[in-house]
Amino acid sequence: MTKRLKSVQWAAMRLLMGSAGRLSSGIRIGYRHGFDSGSMLDYVYVNKARGSLGIGRIIDRCYLNAIGWRAIRARRELLKDVLRKEIADRGGRAVVLDIASGPGRYLQDLVEEHPAGAVRVECRDLDPAGLSEGERQARERGLTGIAFARGDALDPGPLADGTAPDVIVVSGLYELLLDDAVIAASVERLRGLLAPGGVLVFTTQTRHPQLEFIAEVLPNRDGVPWVMKCRPVELAERWARDAGYSGITSRRESVGLFTVTTALR
Repeated sequence: MTKRLKSVQWAAMRLLMGSAGRLSSGIRIGYRHGFDSGSMLDYVYVNKARGSLGIGRIIDRCYLNAIGWRAIRARRELLKDVLRKEIADRGGRAVVLDIASGPGRYLQDLVEEHPAGAVRVECRDLDPAGLSEGERQARERGLTGIAFARGDALDPGPLADGTAPDVIVVSGLYELLLDDAVIAASVERLRGLLAPGGVLVFTTQTRHPQLEFIAEVLPNRDGVPWVMKCRPVELAERWARDAGYSGITSRRESVGLFTVTTALR
């Protein structure tokens, strides 16, 4: 296909998504908050088709069934399994920091699974809508031990009470960053925040069959094209080794687009 024809194709797809596509509740959220936002991921996690005029729900179901969203739901389940193990290895008690959490729905699930006070979580994000939604969800569930705070994932400070986290989670962030050096620096910096024997848990997108479509059609939270970068998990593990971590292991979610890596301080 010629460059001109592809340009026409993507323009038509943008027009379709921005018009009829908005009958889908999920697509509306994407245009409102960004298709890479925590609010969008929270909607994807719920995985319940909604929309207008009947056909909107059909469009929404097709949207939610896209391979990327299926992989993100599988990534969430793998993350929960990994975090359960890390908490269990620490006697069922842990302090967890997620530096780019959005509403943190799956972290709320983990808090709910454990006795009150056993697992303490701080969810940070730059998106106030995601943090507000997380606070609302936690309040409705009657959860204690989970807090929400505005924070820059690439300039993270210690927890407010001075406690060093046992677990730091970085999920769905590094694939949005195009500069490898920025990620390597983040991995190194987070090691300094961890408690001795703590663990960094982070995700890597190793492949995605729809990268071109996403970059050409979907806006991110800043209203510009959503460009992602895939990387081999071996590179992500090397960043952790170079930063001084040990016991580095990775697992792949069932759809096959993402890995979850654990690295011990």
